[in-house]
Amino acid sequence: MLMQELARGQPLLSVQGVSVRFGGLVALDGLSFDVPEGCIVGLIGPNGAGKTTLFNVMTRIYQASAGAVLLNGRNLLETRADEIIGLGMARTFQSLALSPRMTVLENVLIGYHSRLARNPLYFALAGIGWPAVGRLEQEAVSRAEEALEFVGLTGLGPRLATGLPFGTMKAVELARALVSRPKLLLLDEPAGGLNHTELNSLGRLIRRINTDLGVTPLVVEHHMNLVMSIAERVVVLDFGRKIAEGTPDEVRTDPLVIEAYLGSSDEEGTEDD
Repeated sequence: MLMQELARGQPLLSVQGVSVRFGGLVALDGLSFDVPEGCIVGLIGPNGAGKTTLFNVMTRIYQASAGAVLLNGRNLLETRADEIIGLGMARTFQSLALSPRMTVLENVLIGYHSRLARNPLYFALAGIGWPAVGRLEQEAVSRAEEALEFVGLTGLGPRLATGLPFGTMKAVELARALVSRPKLLLLDEPAGGLNHTELNSLGRLIRRINTDLGVTPLVVEHHMNLVMSIAERVVVLDFGRKIAEGTPDEVRTDPLVIEAYLGSSDEEGTEDD
């Protein structure tokens, strides 16, 4: 079983005054909040609120105009993108990013090899057939199969990714993120495109990732019932600013949240920010 030390309540992630500007557009405006270790945190808000923008800043796809994002005290904004996975953070995306011509197992292995890729010595030794590399590859396959088992896809490794049901492909992407054994898992619209049964299974799975693996999930999601049922803390954005933060019950009754988000009929729109 993939298991990590759980020090519940300690800040794992600290977003401090993060601003992002695209020309005259302010996508994030002095955003600050903490994610305690071991706590499931939901990040919600209307389309264009800045949720995916924050994830893109954290993974160095976008450059912040100001602020800091600390993961275990290390500023991600001063860290190369290829080093972030080694610090214990993994991410899923709104749009599936699986390679259809690779098997399910090979797709999951990408998540493990991304961590090995940080060490150029690995590729040098692999090129000359060093025995230790073979052992590392065996360990990688074992971890990938373990991750697939955890998300309920035991035995699916040899199947090509193409043609699989959408919900299954989402689970493969989740296994690929888990195989690197992250401390912090960024889930970007994990429920998008899922049916009611799959949605309930996803909620149970996120809780298990948290309790069984000791992983701290930060979840961007439009399905309000899912967020409110699994999150212990909820952060609400609107036009790049934090307008509320608290327990699900506190957020539900916040007038600004009701006006900006919960009062909207578009609970399942796509994030495009």
